[in-house]
Amino acid sequence: MKFVLVNGRSPSSQSRCSLCCEPIGEGYLRDVTTQLTYCGHACYRGHCNLGFELLKERAIQHAK
Repeated sequence: MKFVLVNGRSPSSQSRCSLCCEPIGEGYLRDVTTQLTYCGHACYRGHCNLGFELLKERAIQHAK
């Protein structure tokens, strides 16, 4: 997990959170690898958890 916390600056016009689709305000997180923006830590953590669950599910299916 590598991210940049941005305060006091809005991203490009009409940006929305990559997880919840809410408009991005003057503070947000940007994933360094994917360049996706998130409205806060909770959405960024939620995105990471989704990826983990997908990998876990694939590993279980592959083991069968």
